[in-house]
Amino acid sequence: MNDKLTQVDTKELELPDTLFIRDIDSKVFQTIALQALLNIEGVSILEGNLIDSFFGRDGPDRIKGIYVEQDLKNHAVTIKIEVNVAYGVALPEKADEIQNKVAHEVSRLTGLHVSCVHVVFKNLVLPKQQQQQPMEEHEEKAELAYLEDFE
Repeated sequence: MNDKLTQVDTKELELPDTLFIRDIDSKVFQTIALQALLNIEGVSILEGNLIDSFFGRDGPDRIKGIYVEQDLKNHAVTIKIEVNVAYGVALPEKADEIQNKVAHEVSRLTGLHVSCVHVVFKNLVLPKQQQQQPMEEHEEKAELAYLEDFE
């Protein structure tokens, strides 16, 4: 029996259990959420600003409006998404669609629980025809007022 104890590798007794740690940067979550948003009709992400274009920030570095908080203790993620939405889109249904797709993709690709997806509709995007009409009407009114001053 003593022979069996001498055959045990002492390294197994001296070394503690291996601890595996997985860190995921916020840019990864932002990119996953961005890809989910690109497949949703009627919404668009917020645009980067002029400074971003000067510094050549493209892709994940230019993502604006997607904020991520990780809870390492509970292996969970909270995501806040700010988007523009097209005029005429039903906001409650669109929010549900965004929340479900983003939560599903993040969970599927990272294995983490998505505890919250907070959707903020920042701007209403009008169709191009509706955007141009008010400008044309405003210009016509300004021109008429200008002509009336000379009469």
